[in-house]
Amino acid sequence: MTDLLKWRDEFPILSTCTHLISHSLGAMPRKTFDRMHEYAETWNTRGIRAWEEGWWDLPVTTGDLLAPILGVSPGSVVMHQNVSVAVAVVLSCFDLTGPRNRIVYTDMNFPSVMYVNEAARRNGAEVVMVGSDDGIGVELEKVLAAIDERTLLVPISHVLFRSGYVQDAEAIIRRAHEVGAHVVLDCYQSAGTVPIRGEEWNVDFLVGGSVKWLCGGPGAGYLYVREDLRRTLEPKITGWMAHAAPFEFEIGPQRYADDVRRFLHGSPAVPALYAARSGYEIVAAIGVDAIRANSKRQTARMIDLARDLDLTVRSPDDPERRGGTVVIDTEHGKAVVRELNRREILCDYRPGAGIRLSAHYYNTDEELDRTVREIRDIVDTKAYEAHLGAKTTY
Repeated sequence: MTDLLKWRDEFPILSTCTHLISHSLGAMPRKTFDRMHEYAETWNTRGIRAWEEGWWDLPVTTGDLLAPILGVSPGSVVMHQNVSVAVAVVLSCFDLTGPRNRIVYTDMNFPSVMYVNEAARRNGAEVVMVGSDDGIGVELEKVLAAIDERTLLVPISHVLFRSGYVQDAEAIIRRAHEVGAHVVLDCYQSAGTVPIRGEEWNVDFLVGGSVKWLCGGPGAGYLYVREDLRRTLEPKITGWMAHAAPFEFEIGPQRYADDVRRFLHGSPAVPALYAARSGYEIVAAIGVDAIRANSKRQTARMIDLARDLDLTVRSPDDPERRGGTVVIDTEHGKAVVRELNRREILCDYRPGAGIRLSAHYYNTDEELDRTVREIRDIVDTKAYEAHLGAKTTY
């Protein structure tokens, strides 16, 4: 714990509040100030030359920084604006009008991913949604049973955003491959806090973003594509960065690059890629295994204290099935969160779940204890009443 807390000074916001919202927006590293200045200075001094001096390659070189965190090789990850775009690029690789046109996912997926796949119905897809029985996880056997010989894609969350439940990605990938289907594993809620072994699991696609546990800020989504698929698939969502010779400005059909760049499209969001790098570097320096060990200890600490204080916990008890988030459910949870935020404790609320609290490598045990006790105090004193009916947008 002492070794991890030495990183606190790298995150200025921690000196002004209790930051327990890394599941939604990770704290900004101090070095990101320098990175954004570097971007502005490069634009200012190098002008158009900046493209050939690094900007053009940023979607791949930034992906290379992320590759070890995802358990994959360099040259296999490209950066996009967000997960919705990455999932849409994957979907565009496949014909949804044939007999194998089934997309299987769960009702615990993040809604944005659902919306992209539901829209695929208009292109011929049949969508099968597996339901959760308890609002915390989805029974593995139900997911495996839904994946059959007609299944084409299984877009699934590694860690569920509502409860922090860790799904058995290996078992789902294994079943999908048995019937010839592909898995799109959404690692948004796991990358940076739960180990991911992308190549070891033989996953087809990984998607996610940098806003949360990676502390990389918005606008830096990512897409990993398995090596054999990188050579054969041809996305319909494409653009000049995916071309084999983009600066030849060829007229006519796309001629795809022969590497992971074929999964790019238009020009990259350069500032976001500058911003993302510092968070990746810190996670890589610490090691996700060390972050995970501390996370399991701290989430257990929060759960035990919450139950001691007679608060309802909606997170998995099994530490192997629990990500970095603890969910506490109270009456008027949204209003309770507004009062916590007023008290400089940053967290959030999600319908159907409750108050989400995340312990990351830079959080102290004392912060966690205080937060759980504050929830009990707010509920007991009805301090939340001042916020009833107020709107929360995060």
